[in-house]
Amino acid sequence: MNECYYDKRMDFFYNRSNTDTADEWTGTTLVIVLCVGTFFCLFIFFSNSLVIAAVIKNRKFHFPFYYLLANLAAADFFAGIAYVYLMFNTGPVSKTLTVNRWFLRQGLLDTSLTASLTNLFVIAVERHMSIMRMRVHSNLTKKRVTLLILSIWAIAIFMGAVPTLGWNCLCDISACSSLAPIYSRSYLIFWTVSNLMAFFIMVVVYLRIYMYVKRKTNAISHHVWWLQRWEPPLREARSIFLLIPNVKKV
Repeated sequence: MNECYYDKRMDFFYNRSNTDTADEWTGTTLVIVLCVGTFFCLFIFFSNSLVIAAVIKNRKFHFPFYYLLANLAAADFFAGIAYVYLMFNTGPVSKTLTVNRWFLRQGLLDTSLTASLTNLFVIAVERHMSIMRMRVHSNLTKKRVTLLILSIWAIAIFMGAVPTLGWNCLCDISACSSLAPIYSRSYLIFWTVSNLMAFFIMVVVYLRIYMYVKRKTNAISHHVWWLQRWEPPLREARSIFLLIPNVKKV
C-alpha cells in the first residue's frame, strides 16, 4: 500500500522535485514584486468593476451578450483575487505552505482561468448564433443565460477543486509533476488538453464567423457595385420616360 503525505509541508515536495521557488525574493526584490503585482491587481479590480456596473446600470446592455461580457469581467475580477493570494503565498513562502493552502492557491488560479476560458467559449457560440441568424443579439432568454453563467462557474469550480478531491499524487509520489509538486502528471495533461481543445474550438467558431461575414460583405459589395454601374443609364431612362407624356401633349 502506498504511503500518503497529507501531513507534509510543501518544502518536502519542492525538495524532492528540485523545483526552484525563488528563495532570493527578499528585501528590495520582494517589495518590487509586491508593488507591481498590487498595481496590476488594483487595475484589474477597477476596470472589471466598471464593466460590471455599466452592464447592471444601463438598460441598453440588458442582452445575453452583455450579460456574458459582465460574467467575463467577474471572472477576471476573481482572477485578481487569485493573484493577490498568490502574491503573498509565492516565492520563499511556497515551501512553508501546508498541502491544503497550496491546493487553495492553485485552485483559485485554475478556477479563474477556467471561468474566463469557458466564458469566452460561450460568448463565441452566442456570437455565432446571432450572426448566422442575421441578428444583433441572440434569442437566448434571461433564464437560459443565467443557467449558462451558473454552468460556467460550476465547471470552473469543479476543475479547480479536482486535485483537492483526490486527483493528486499525495499517495503516489512517483506520479508527481516537477512543475506542480503535488499535482499528478495525468491531471496536468487532462487540464492542458481540455483547455487547448476549448481554445481550438473557439478559434474555429470565430474563423467560421469571419468567413461568413466576409462572404456576405463580398456579396453586398458586388450588389452595390452593380447598382452604381447601372445607376446613370437607369437615371437617363427614367428621365426619358418622364418626358414622353410631355412630348405627346406637344
